[in-house]
Amino acid sequence: MKAFLLSFFVGFFTLLAAAQEPNPVQFSYTAKWQNDSAVAITIVAKPVAPYSFVLWQAGTIADTAIASSISWNLKPTQSLQSTAQVLAHTAAKSAAASDSNLIPATDSSSYIQSIIVTDTTTGSIEASINWIAKNGDNYPTGVSTIRVPLPAKPSTTSASETGGTDGSLSSIFLYCLLGGLLAVFTPCVFPLIPVTVSFFLKRSGSKAMGIRNALLYSASIILIYTIPTLLITLAFGSTALYSISTSATANFVFFAVFLVFAASFFGAFELSLPSSWANTADGKASKGGLVGIFFMAITLVIVSFSCTGPIVGTLLGQTSSEGITMAPVIGMLGFSIGLALPFSLFAFFPSLLQNLPKSGGWLNSVKVCFGFIELALALKFFSNIDLIYHWQLLNRDVFLSIWIVLFALMALYLLGKLKFSHDSDLPYISVPRLLFAITSFSFAVYLVPGLWGAPLKPLSGILPPATTQDFNLHTNQYAAPVAAAPNGAEAPKKLTDKLKLPFGLVGYFDLQEGLAASKKLNKPIMLDFTGHSCANCRKMEEEVWSHPRVLEKLRNNFVIVSLYVDERTEIATKQQYQGDDGVFVNTVGEWNLAYQIKKFGINSQPLYMFIDADEKILSTTKYGYNSNVDKFLAHLTAIENEYKKLHP
Repeated sequence: MKAFLLSFFVGFFTLLAAAQEPNPVQFSYTAKWQNDSAVAITIVAKPVAPYSFVLWQAGTIADTAIASSISWNLKPTQSLQSTAQVLAHTAAKSAAASDSNLIPATDSSSYIQSIIVTDTTTGSIEASINWIAKNGDNYPTGVSTIRVPLPAKPSTTSASETGGTDGSLSSIFLYCLLGGLLAVFTPCVFPLIPVTVSFFLKRSGSKAMGIRNALLYSASIILIYTIPTLLITLAFGSTALYSISTSATANFVFFAVFLVFAASFFGAFELSLPSSWANTADGKASKGGLVGIFFMAITLVIVSFSCTGPIVGTLLGQTSSEGITMAPVIGMLGFSIGLALPFSLFAFFPSLLQNLPKSGGWLNSVKVCFGFIELALALKFFSNIDLIYHWQLLNRDVFLSIWIVLFALMALYLLGKLKFSHDSDLPYISVPRLLFAITSFSFAVYLVPGLWGAPLKPLSGILPPATTQDFNLHTNQYAAPVAAAPNGAEAPKKLTDKLKLPFGLVGYFDLQEGLAASKKLNKPIMLDFTGHSCANCRKMEEEVWSHPRVLEKLRNNFVIVSLYVDERTEIATKQQYQGDDGVFVNTVGEWNLAYQIKKFGINSQPLYMFIDADEKILSTTKYGYNSNVDKFLAHLTAIENEYKKLHP
């Protein structure tokens, strides 16, 4: 019994001592967010003396292959982004002659891996490390499991740094507010203003009650337009409307719809929702109270659809293509406020009703002018299709020629030189009509220099790019002395028969070609994520790229790689693959878009990101559309300084 107890305690304490002996290799880790969706995990392996740590590279011991390795136990919401890297060592490495194929190290060894995380609520990332140590001829091995907690995300970059979405949303709001105010002056809405306001003021018990009811009526109009747009945006995701609006199919649908709207405004037929809808809403409106006021607003929306529908469609089509999540909602909020504002304004100041112009033929003239505008905007959507498919049917000069004719015809119509079947007689020209005719003629004349290449910067987001114009005097101002391949780098080859950079710049349209050029030239890469139907991309080029100082930096200090996310050219079979979402990627645009989302975690254009030849991200700032030239120049300078630190 004593012998048993003695052996038991000896064995127990031996095991305890062995258990307390530290592993020959100790691991530590850090985690840092690279952008909104990618986190960099750095694992440091430090050998405990007298051991050395056998690095991740494979080696042999007595002709037996060995290697330390790491495997990631990732959750469904986590995925590897790029190939892991072994970082440089700071201390001398030791290697015995007997195992010269191994690379043991007495100092710490670091390993870094980027991981895409789509759901941060999972809390941590887990990895299993198969390690090998060395102490003379002894090679102990083991497995260590680490769990890396996800750090809190840093505060997001300010809007001014990322391209000024606040400014874009405010301009969208004002643009759509103006559209709502214009919709008031249509024959479907304008005659209803005095009738509706008088109804509230006369049927209410007091003026205060009448004002309250008019305000509720206006608020109901705002809710009817805004809430459905908000629900659609939330239901289809943050980029669904944008993706739809920039597709070739959607642009063709918009083009056809706008032609129908234009024909309706010209008087070819009347667009209207089913009359049963209006009758039902009108019946509920007669009940009075808050519900009755709400259904009065619904009745207005339904009966005015033939005039407001085309305007709403125009505004939704334009705001959805901005690439900003809440742009359509903000747009409809602005439109509905503009449409509802007169009903509240005249309720507060009923005496102004006496100063309103009488309904008449001038309201129909407003509709016809809207028809010319709808026809002009329809060409914008057809231009997007033309650019995507490279038909070259609607190049910039052809587009401008048609617009010049349209706005000249609108001016002639306002002067009474054109007349449609449903127009009233025009015995004389009123002063406002003359002013609008002058404005339309002036705009047509303003467009004329564009036929020879004038930039027309205010319209840069609407017109086809200047690179589609056959004869362009303006381009000579920016042309490089030798518009050829950068010195020491291969000339761009892929897609150069279809795509061009503006202002005589030379760049690449394939990522691998750009990486090779960056390596040879030792210059940072500017990834220009763009699209044929991206209005803000063209505005950025015309307003910012064309500045001489910006142009000089782009030409001399960067390798430009323009990646079109809607380019339909098929990629090589070996590059085609099926994404994690089940979508088969087989075109240049699909590949570029998938790369943008995976690498930078964002789907919007324009997007300017900067990398080196090893695809290391030089700045996490997501730089989008921003017309501030100085800000873009400062960003380019910061990228150059960062690149010089990494590649002296």
